[in-house]
Formats: sequence, C-alpha cells, structure tokens
Amino acid sequence: MGERTGNSDSERTDVPRVGASSYLNTAPLIWSFVHGPRAHEVRLVTDAAPARCADMLARGAVEAALVPVIEYQRLPEVCIVSAACVGARTEVRSVVLVTRRDDLRDVRTVALDESSRTSAALVQIIFREFLGRELQTAPARPDVHAMLATHDAALIIGDPAMTFARAGLRVYDLARLWRDHTGLGFVFALWMAHERAREAVRALDFAAARDEGLAHADEIVARYEPELKLPRAELLAYLRDNLCFELNAEMRAGLELYFRLAHKHGLAPETRPLRWL
Repeated sequence: MGERTGNSDSERTDVPRVGASSYLNTAPLIWSFVHGPRAHEVRLVTDAAPARCADMLARGAVEAALVPVIEYQRLPEVCIVSAACVGARTEVRSVVLVTRRDDLRDVRTVALDESSRTSAALVQIIFREFLGRELQTAPARPDVHAMLATHDAALIIGDPAMTFARAGLRVYDLARLWRDHTGLGFVFALWMAHERAREAVRALDFAAARDEGLAHADEIVARYEPELKLPRAELLAYLRDNLCFELNAEMRAGLELYFRLAHKHGLAPETRPLRWL
C-alpha cells in the first residue's frame, strides 16, 4: 500500500505531516498529495489503518489526519479542518456486518475489525438503539471466516469488505442500516488536526485536493483494480455513486445524530459541537 501512496517529498521536514489510510475509499482525498499538484505540500503517511491514523494524530506523530469520526469526541484537542470526508448517503459497500444467522436479532456476539473505531461504535448503536439488543464484542483481524468461527457476526471495513467470498453468508451494509433507521447519510471519516498545529495545516486545501482526486477517478481505479480484482466499472461506481466526499447539510445531520447516540450509549465521553479550524 505504501508504494502506491508514497511521494518523493516523504523525508521533508518543512511541510506538515498528514496521515491517511490506504483504502480505495480514501484515495480520491489523497491523490493530489501523492500524484497531483499538491505532492510538495505535505509529508504523507499512508501505511496505516483508520484506527492507527487516529493514534498518530493523538500522539502528535502527524499534524493532520483522516480520522474515524468517533475520535472527534474522544480527542478534545483536535478540530475539523475540511468539509471533505468519507461517507455514504445510502449504501457504502465497504463497511459491512456479516453473519450466518437468519436475523440480526439473533446475533449476540460480534468480532470487530481492529482497523475500525467509528464503525465499531456504529454496530453497537444499531443493536442497542434500533434493535434493542446488547452485544458482546471483541477486536479481531479482518478475516471473515476466522471471525465467524468464534462469533455470531463480523464487522469488516475498507477494501477487505468488498473482496471476501459471500457464499452462505448474510451481508448487511452498515450505511444502509443507518439510513433505514434514521433517513440520514453517514460520515465515517473526517480530516482533523491538532489545535496546536493549526498554523501548519491552515494553508492546505483538502477540498480542492478531493476535487482533483475525483477528477482522476479512472486513474485511481486502474491502480487498485489489480489488487482488489473487481471490475473497473464496479470500482468506479463505488467511488462515484456509493461514497460521499462532502459534509453537506444532510451528512452533517447524520454525523451529529451519531455523536448524540454514541454519547447516550457510553461510546463517547461527550457530545462536543463541531469546531472548525
């Protein structure tokens, strides 16, 4: 993954360090910082799962990062730096709950992809708030069949969620479940920065970088197609139709409801209002 997203300025010390995962769903947001006109603006750190991006930001290893949104409520020293995001209005395809059970209400134990934090909390919110069920959960490596050997269900996120064998399994899209119960879209990740690093990242235009990346969706898909082994048209539809990269009014309403429910169910210490750079 690192080779795909590294850049020639990776050793520079005069530009801010920026962290992001290397899943396909983040590629349009970071393409310009890797292959485009903004490659000189940052030191990009990409060999990291979403959860590790949050850890890097928390310990000051990067000045800004594309972070699971739940971490906004857990890291009081961070602020949001852009309306560019990773979300979905209806179905996301790359965040799924997998089970052999006939009904979600029969699920009692869930193995949670260790790469996830926002979606791990979302699973518990869906079961507690909407299904009236309490879960036993445990982190696990993202291997569906190993996870299901010891749990009723498995949460898988990112590229692995689109490529596992589905025979004999029921697959539930978490953004679809959220939409069915709330009528709102769901935001999975946002660009965040430390308050103390606000001057270092103020000049970075993450929204323009997103637009430049989306304009090169065909090139992005060509880079991921050999590894994911999915049809190019399917990957393009994923970027253009399934994912939403803009924190508009509807997506913000979904985000704020998620924060309220996370706090209600003890998954976030507070409900902190959105604070922008």
